[in-house]
Amino acid sequence: MTARIVGMTAADATRCEELETVLFPGDSPWSAEAFRSELTGPHNRYFVARDESGTMLGYAGIALLGRGADAESEVHTIGVDPAHQRRGLGAQLLDALLREADEHGGPVFLEVRTDNEPAIALYRGTGFEIVGTRRNYYQPSGADAYTMRRPAARVEGQLS
Repeated sequence: MTARIVGMTAADATRCEELETVLFPGDSPWSAEAFRSELTGPHNRYFVARDESGTMLGYAGIALLGRGADAESEVHTIGVDPAHQRRGLGAQLLDALLREADEHGGPVFLEVRTDNEPAIALYRGTGFEIVGTRRNYYQPSGADAYTMRRPAARVEGQLS
């Protein structure tokens, strides 16, 4: 399924909260206010996936941190409506985040539940590797998370 990937607006925050409560019910889902707050950060980039009718099917966000040799990025979240999962929307959203990260420079980090095999496979397929485990990372469930890292992409014209 191909969706339009566009920048998230404050008007999308309520739908994001709805999806969060379905996707992450046992792990402190983000509120609409949390999404609106993230949108105000100058270093954050958030996107949504919309179908041809404009319905929001998923969302994703990344923080672009540091500059120059200290640049790195951190994936904050990716979520896809369960009715539209396994259709490539998560990959499209991740691609949008990684384009931002590659333009910014540096490695990209993220945390993912250790039992989320589809997400881990998606991340591995784009060059991420597990670099550590965070015990009891997700609360209140106490689920563990892997920290994953993708090395800095080599961008045309950049010196390595």
